[in-house]
Amino acid sequence: MEIENLPKDKKIILFDGVCNYCNDKINFIIKNDKQDIFRFVALQSETGQKIIKYLGIDNSIDSIVLYEPGYAYFIKSEAVFRIIKHLSSGVKILLFFNFIPISIKNVFYDLIAKNRYNWYGKKESCMIPTEEVKRKFIA
Repeated sequence: MEIENLPKDKKIILFDGVCNYCNDKINFIIKNDKQDIFRFVALQSETGQKIIKYLGIDNSIDSIVLYEPGYAYFIKSEAVFRIIKHLSSGVKILLFFNFIPISIKNVFYDLIAKNRYNWYGKKESCMIPTEEVKRKFIA
């Protein structure tokens, strides 16, 4: 997929495709994305690498990336809170903590990111979506 062919009307979430914790959160987002706002790309994929290169992000990034085509991109806790805003679930209560400065929220984000493989494990390869959710992924 070429950058210019990315859906302009969807927000694109780039995530660690081999992280069990990350995959669990992506599945949660898919389940609670009732307005069909998001599309997903593993950072490790060819498309994921093309997107981060296009955005000028270091390819060793260890963070979720929310890319809003034609607008901007967001990483770490800022991406998480922007995603939560669009979900239809009780997780929206976390938006209460959005008043906390990004630098402080990122301390907690970085703690989880640093330990995610130890705490939740790692897959040998990126997840394979079911046929039902495959259309939400960009290859």
